[in-house]
Formats: sequence, C-alpha cells, structure tokens
Amino acid sequence: MNELSNQIRIIPFGGVRENGKNMYALEVNDDIFILDCGLKYPENELLGIDIVIPDWNYLREHADQIVGVFLTHGHADAIGALPYFVSEFNVPVFGSELTIELAKLNVENDPKSKQFNDFHVVDADTEIDFGEETVSFFKTTHSIPESLGIDVKTPLGQVVYTGDFKFDQTAAPFYQTDLARLGEIGKNGVVALLSDSAGAEQYGESATENQIANFVKDQFAAHEGRIVVASVASNILRMQQIFDAAAATDRKVVLMGHDLEKIVRTAMRLDKLELPSDDLLVNPKNMKSLSPEQTVILETGRMGEPIKALQRMATGEDRYVKIGEGDLVFITTTPSHAMETTVAKTRDLIFRAGAHVQAISDSLQSSGHGSPADLQLMINFMHPDYFIPIQGEYRVLNRHAKLAEETGISSDHIFLTQRGDSLIYNGEAPMHLAESIEVGNTMIDGIGVGDIGNIVLRDRKILSEDGIFIAVVTIDRKKKQIVAEPKLTSRGFVYVKASRDLMREASELVTKTVQDNLDNKEFDWGHLKQDVREHLGRYLFDQTKRHPVILPVIMEVNQHAHHARTKKNTVKKATEQE
Repeated sequence: MNELSNQIRIIPFGGVRENGKNMYALEVNDDIFILDCGLKYPENELLGIDIVIPDWNYLREHADQIVGVFLTHGHADAIGALPYFVSEFNVPVFGSELTIELAKLNVENDPKSKQFNDFHVVDADTEIDFGEETVSFFKTTHSIPESLGIDVKTPLGQVVYTGDFKFDQTAAPFYQTDLARLGEIGKNGVVALLSDSAGAEQYGESATENQIANFVKDQFAAHEGRIVVASVASNILRMQQIFDAAAATDRKVVLMGHDLEKIVRTAMRLDKLELPSDDLLVNPKNMKSLSPEQTVILETGRMGEPIKALQRMATGEDRYVKIGEGDLVFITTTPSHAMETTVAKTRDLIFRAGAHVQAISDSLQSSGHGSPADLQLMINFMHPDYFIPIQGEYRVLNRHAKLAEETGISSDHIFLTQRGDSLIYNGEAPMHLAESIEVGNTMIDGIGVGDIGNIVLRDRKILSEDGIFIAVVTIDRKKKQIVAEPKLTSRGFVYVKASRDLMREASELVTKTVQDNLDNKEFDWGHLKQDVREHLGRYLFDQTKRHPVILPVIMEVNQHAHHARTKKNTVKKATEQE
C-alpha cells in the first residue's frame, strides 16, 4: 500500500465519559488492534445488572480484520470483558505474564470461553511484527505488577496507549516505570497519545507506596483488637503491604472469598506476591482459633467489590464475620465519586455496630493513577502531535485536556471523545472527527448477555418505584361474555385492603372494557389487552398519580371441554328421570 493511501482510525468502545470499561480500537489500514477489553460495575440506576461491557457490533462486521487484543494490566477495567469477547472472536490475546494468568482465570470461569487458549506472554522487550505495523510495550507503574503501556508503530507514526499509570520514584522492581524507554518512544515521533485521565483532578502529589506501606503498618501496630481490611482483590501491591504489616505486628491473615484466594495464589506462584512467613495465611474455617489481636480478615467482596461485603458484616448478614465492638475496619480502596454516598452509609453502619473505621484516603492521597504533574510529565515524554484523554468521566477528560494545553499542545489537536467517535488521520489532512458509529452498552445479568436492554431497565425502574397491577379475566368468546369477574392483584402499588373502592372501580372498568371488545365484531386479542392497559393505566394514574406496570391476563374457557361437560350433564339428568 503506498504512503498516500495509509490511514489511522481510533475508535473508543468504552473508557471515555465513564469509569472503567476500557476498550479502544486502533485501525491501521485493514488491521484492527484492540487495546484492552474491560468491564465496569453498574451505577445504581442499572437495577439488577451485574456488570456492563462494551458493545462490539461494529467489530462483528469487521471480525476478519482484528489482529489481536493487547492488554495493559490485570484489573477488571482492562480484562473483565475478555471472556465475552473471545467467546465470539477467535483472535490472539497479548499481555504480561501476570496479566495473562489473571485473564486466564477470568476466561476459565465462563463456560462459553473456557476452551479459548490463544494467549501470548509479552514483556517490555517484546516486539511483534504485523507486516506494516509493529507492536511493542513499555513498563509503567500501577497498583498491580507488570503493567505495560502499548506502542503501535504505523506507516504514519506511533500511536501510544498508556494504560493506567503513575510515576513513583520509590516503586519496587515489579512496578517501576522505564523512563528511558518513554524518552526513546517520544524521540521517534508520536502521532497520537491516548493517556489515562483518572487522576487529573487530584490536588497535590500522591503519597508514595513506601509512605502508604508505613501508614498501613502503623495502623496495624496501633490497634489491639481484630482488624477487617477492605481491599480490591486485584490490587496486588496493597495485598503485599497488608501481608507485610500483618507479619510485622505478629498477626495472621484470613482470606475471605474464593476469587481473592485464586488471585493471591496466582500472584504467589509467579513470585509477584511474597509471604513474609509460611504460616501467615489462615483458613477461614480455623479463624476462631485466633485471638482478636492476632487476626486480620482480608475482605474483597464478590467481583472485587468490598464495600457491600462490609455492609453485610456490619448488619450481621455475613455467614462468617460479624463486625462488632473492638474491631477496626480498615478501608484501603479509594472510592470513586459515584461510590462516595455508599461508602458514607457503610461507615455509619460500621460505627453503629460498635467498630472503628479508618481509611487510607482519610490521611493520605493514594491512587494508582497519575497526579496532574504525572500526566503532564507523560505528555512531555511523548511530545504527541495529537492528544486523546481517556479513562474517566467527562470532567476529568476535560481537566486532562487543559493540562495538555498547559504543556503547549494546541486545543485543536486535543480530542474529547465519546463512545463510537471515529478519529481519522491520513498524514495529509489534520486528524479529524469522522462519522461516528453506534456503540451502546451490553449489560450482563446472571448468565444473560445483552438480553437486558433499555425497555427491560425501564420496566425494572417502574416496578421499583410504582409496583405492578395484574388483572386476570376469563372469557367465553363464543358466547361473548365474561365467565368470571376480574381478579385484581397488586404488588408494590397499593395496599389492597385499604383501597377497596379503588379495586372495585378498577374491576368494573376492566369488565366494561373487556365486554366492549367482546361485543365488537372484529375481536382482536392484542387490541383487547392494549385496551385494558390503557383504560386501567389512565384510571389508576388519575386516582393515585402513579404508573404501575399493568399486566392484563385474558384466559378463554376451553370450548370443547365445556361442550363435553354440558352433554354429560344432560345424559345424567335423562337417566335420573327414567
């Protein structure tokens, strides 16, 4: 392909104007590179939804162009959607050793993807040649070992995706950033930089991991009773700090949760997590043999969400642990803005249970994401022609854009994208926003993938707010009459015994509506049900100013059975007369 016909297209499938769900497609001519494949946990309005993953309808139409999935690190926001993706797209997956092991755990847990095994381990020295493009990697600092940024060399220059990162001069070997490599990439000319924005609103510098480690140790030493630690399962760095602090204060650690144990065992097997002593970990079954001053309970919750698990412990609903007098609940996660109210309620529940609460974020600014100064340092390393802030809600993307302008990048070379936007660059015209593609959310509820849409969510919302109203009517269509008066049932709408007049008038209205339809020569089942819904809905709103979900159930008597019963009764009467 000659130089004039080269083209780069960048499409975010998630990770912009939202927290999590990182997934970006880089199209270089006819090849598509998938950068991360993450999920996000739902906000409160997504009633009953377990997780949300990207919608990849566009990729289904271009499946033969996908050359692979390239992962930056092993957190759910980067690898969580992988089981669903590889069950549809049989393409190779690349990542560091730990990232691939955690990805395998995810994939093996899903029955549709557990046969997939096209995984490839890479490191900072790996270069993968795809003909016209070359993919290489660089070491970054995050809260999990072996985090990598991705550098795609194209005929038009380099496109760099940072993944989640920060700069920490005290980072341990598994977590260190390769500053020399960043400088080398920047010198070779970066066309576009996709950079993590999550820490763009931080004030001042984040605490170093050494400072955080010492803080954790001080908290463990100062408390004489039992300690319950809330952490995210895949934050390996925090796990190491908790293990070290427990050993230093003569405590044992109880791992709560099967997922946590698998992640810890995997990290230990790869020597990315070290036990300071062989007897540090205690099985939950043997927890009662430990005195309170010896006990550290490490709770990560279902799917890595520890806050809800703490609520169950505080209210006595947890099977194994009941938080009470003398306990210290130590929260080591930094909640997102969306979770702040939930965390405040959880703290209140813990105090009511008689325990004390301490969070790292109360005393230190801890984050796995770069501060504003870190973000500007990355930009200055890369010197990109075009800048695309990613990973965060709009306000942090916007703040990151302002930080980029302060480093000298022109505002018309900065793109605040949303899902489905297509950024096009061909080396001749400036990078520009082309026609967008439609990219929605795919919601996972139990084993259902994508079967919950906006209509179902709307119904769930109505059910949660206004309840349900069911009208059951039995009719004889042949005789054009109602066999039994309507049976009305309400759940979550009104208390039936206190609303007898409402129910009686609703019953009369249903009777009249059904009879009017029976008397109509052009009887239609769909029209009958819709009529009942409309008339009943209007009446109930007039009376209550509420919109419950209305379910009309219309049953028809079996004509043949009815005829047989009548004939049998006639024979019986004739016999008696004889």
